[in-house]
Amino acid sequence: MSEERSYPTGIGTSTPDAIQLLGQDLAEDVLGQVGFGELAYWLATKRRPTPGQLKVFEAALVSLADHGYTPTAIAARMTYYSAPDSIQGALAAGLLGGGSRFLGVTENTGTFLAEQLSALGDTGAFTSDDWDVVARDVVESAKSEGKRLPGLGHPVHKEGDPRTPVMFRIAREEGVFGPHLALFEAIGRVHPEVLGRTLPLNGAGVAGAALADAQLPLGLLRGFALLARTAGLIGHLAEEQRNPVGPSIYNEVDRNARYILPED
Repeated sequence: MSEERSYPTGIGTSTPDAIQLLGQDLAEDVLGQVGFGELAYWLATKRRPTPGQLKVFEAALVSLADHGYTPTAIAARMTYYSAPDSIQGALAAGLLGGGSRFLGVTENTGTFLAEQLSALGDTGAFTSDDWDVVARDVVESAKSEGKRLPGLGHPVHKEGDPRTPVMFRIAREEGVFGPHLALFEAIGRVHPEVLGRTLPLNGAGVAGAALADAQLPLGLLRGFALLARTAGLIGHLAEEQRNPVGPSIYNEVDRNARYILPED
């Protein structure tokens, strides 16, 4: 007799006449009553977010949805030009470009901050001065080790990322401003005296700190950045269908390619 196998899941299941999702009847309890952002949070954590957590989560998603002609958007558009019959391929191409330079900063920052916080114990009574002391140690340590601080600096918003103060404000207003955001904000205050120059706290970094304070799993932070960017890529592909730039990009590169003979 063959051994009976079991593949447990708490996400969802279906029968001929019903669909269960997270312990709820999808048709009766979820459709029209739960928004997509709330559902995404619920699926990732197996619990419903508080109103404040949901507000911060959705704000972070919106902040990461698009940033113009980034490599992810260009990759999606060029793949669509090459294979217009494969919208999923174009989306996948854009998402696969999410890494340490683009989008991955969200995960890197949240994880880095969590690592620094793990040795501090209870920080509930910390003042701004206390956070500055911790941040100064963090920045000095990174400098001495020759490491870059994730979430610090931006190639375009050199004088300040406009998303960052808004995310700080929303988190405070919603009661979700926790230790990750507090440490990140303190790094922004103290790093100039340690590094000798002022760099902006970027939007991807503050999103990572905010998602961590909203109690989302650190191991999924890049996934949330990709979830957000999926919406932006769909927008780019919709625009590409209406007013394509893929052919121009291809022709520009092809016509200006310079062939170099391999060296012996």
